[in-house]
Amino acid sequence: MTKVNKFNFYFSLIIIFLIIFILAFNYINYDPKYGYDAEAHYEYVEGFFALFVPNLSDQASNEITREFFNPPLPYVLPATFSLACRNTIDVEDKAKYCQKYYGKIIQVTNSLFYLLTLYFYLLTFKFITKGKLLNLNVLLPISLLAVNYRTFSMLRGEPYIIFINSLLIFLLSKYLDREFKLRKKDFLIFGLFLGLIGLSRQWAFLLFPAYGYFLFYENNIQIKKRVLKFLVYVFSIAFIVCSWFYFKLFFEFGSFTAFNMDPSEFNFINQPLDFYLIGKEQMTYLFTKPIRPYLGNNLLSILYSDLWGDYWGYFAFTSRYLDIGRNQLLIGDYLARVNAVSLVPTFLIFIGFFKAKKVFIETNLKKFIPLLNFIKLSAIFSIIGYVWFLIKYPEVPQSGTIKATYMIQFFHLLTLPLMFYLDYLKKIKIKSYLFVICSLLIVFAHNFSSYLSHF
Repeated sequence: MTKVNKFNFYFSLIIIFLIIFILAFNYINYDPKYGYDAEAHYEYVEGFFALFVPNLSDQASNEITREFFNPPLPYVLPATFSLACRNTIDVEDKAKYCQKYYGKIIQVTNSLFYLLTLYFYLLTFKFITKGKLLNLNVLLPISLLAVNYRTFSMLRGEPYIIFINSLLIFLLSKYLDREFKLRKKDFLIFGLFLGLIGLSRQWAFLLFPAYGYFLFYENNIQIKKRVLKFLVYVFSIAFIVCSWFYFKLFFEFGSFTAFNMDPSEFNFINQPLDFYLIGKEQMTYLFTKPIRPYLGNNLLSILYSDLWGDYWGYFAFTSRYLDIGRNQLLIGDYLARVNAVSLVPTFLIFIGFFKAKKVFIETNLKKFIPLLNFIKLSAIFSIIGYVWFLIKYPEVPQSGTIKATYMIQFFHLLTLPLMFYLDYLKKIKIKSYLFVICSLLIVFAHNFSSYLSHF
């Protein structure tokens, strides 16, 4: 084992240990009841069976919870536990008593999903590059994103999207290697998980258009036929798995994409100019006080601050509960430094995103370029769809719908190509590779406190 490989191996173990520490620390110190719209998500859990069991309740879905539009998958486990808990205890407020227990079950489940996500990223990387399973080039870039630890500590559907999508990307790499020569079992497994991702959160549908790309990646007519058969089968299965929920929304609210706000007619002027462009004031606060409300309604600065830090104060600091938080007066200055040092990984992520195709060509990985293109298209469709949503449902001046958690799928997809670029750099310029990796490790160490809940 060369010195660089030893370096890679031992720091991979350190990163894994630190990730487990972060997840355990947040399990102990953070309660999902402090998450985004937590009270409405808990109402979804408590009213789950009223929402989906016929004739159990006369209430409309939007009267049970304002999160009625969310698909049910993330709520199945806590709702089942809550029902069992309430039927076996005898206390005055059964719902509140059970919440503290199934809140922790949610965190354990999400932590497991996060670790499995990393595992499938490692498997995909190993399958494509034929390298070692444990790889710092995979673990480090993803682990830098502070949005991960916040999102996976809350009761939300996004952790399900990230986990299932990591599995689907791994399966796609194998299918691509086999030129889509698949069995019925392959169709069934992929279609089932594609349906489950549709039952996780509506953002997942922004990933679907990119699948059409596989029809055009190869001119071979036989491969095109196999890809078409694959798409028809898996999307038919996915439709069977998840369509019932969206038909429920349609029959109850007249729309497959019902939401708890009335949509505006799509027009770019729905959002003010400061939504699209960073002004001098936002640029100043981006690196001095990147916590609400300093960045106003600006999309890029809020997403950036929420990706690397905690702009809204639901996790790393407590904007709503200042009496119980820790180091509240210092957090704004610290997150300003986080934003500054995070320019390094941001720059590298974009380098990886735009240069990864060249890497695949020069390292004899041409067979997997379609998978790389699929990942890029998925990222592009995700962010375009999200901006469309923000324009259709403007929340001005509060800008409460601009959260990195909502688009965590975009940030993962944006980061994945960097893994291959780092591996390429390791092979051709070891000194440059070590400089880059050491820089990212320094950023990880500096930003470490932003990965921990300070409630």
